[in-house]
Amino acid sequence: MKRFPALSCHVGLAALVAVLSTGAFAFEEQEMNRIQIDISGTPGTQFSMHWRVSDGDDVTEYREERLGVPAQFHYAGTALVGQVTLLTDNGRLEVDVQKDGNRTRSSTQGKGSTLNLTLR
Repeated sequence: MKRFPALSCHVGLAALVAVLSTGAFAFEEQEMNRIQIDISGTPGTQFSMHWRVSDGDDVTEYREERLGVPAQFHYAGTALVGQVTLLTDNGRLEVDVQKDGNRTRSSTQGKGSTLNLTLR
């Protein structure tokens, strides 16, 4: 019985490439559904936030009543609707949202001011 080591190596390599390709696709898909929000601003500034994150038919709500800058949030989803409200006098908030390689930046100042965010 003759063995063909080059053939088995080739088949093994093809299987490895297939696994790596599938893994890369899954990673790329995961990255496409990743939403990142960075909130910065004047030191000591406090804010509240409320998000609704959608991923297909699943919707998850997040609510925080009093947070301080800096803050960072990561969500898996395809869409986000929410708001950030400034709670501190003389403070400034800067909100940076990233998804699918796209980025948007917003800022506000003055107690009670609100940033409304819609991301699809």
